[in-house]
Amino acid sequence: MSRKTNTRQLRAIGHKLNPVVTIAGNGLSESVQLELERALNDHELIKIKLAVGDRDARDAVLAQLLEDSKAELVQRVGNTALLLRHSDQPDPKKSNLLRMLG
Repeated sequence: MSRKTNTRQLRAIGHKLNPVVTIAGNGLSESVQLELERALNDHELIKIKLAVGDRDARDAVLAQLLEDSKAELVQRVGNTALLLRHSDQPDPKKSNLLRMLG
């Protein structure tokens, strides 16, 4: 299976997902970063919830999170963001991409 997917496919998969990480008022703590790293390694495509301050604060936290995790932003709607980071050896039972695409 090709690992090449377009944004429309990723957004369709993401629509069915629940947020796996919630980032609250204290921002990117070490435990949040570890959980985010685990989720990206396991699932490749994840939805997160940003429950921090106003739009500027959310933008800043999201930018830092993307830089730290080396993930790509697929879509952002309000307090929710869809992130993608391909895994070198995805687990077919855990990877949202492999499970949903086929």
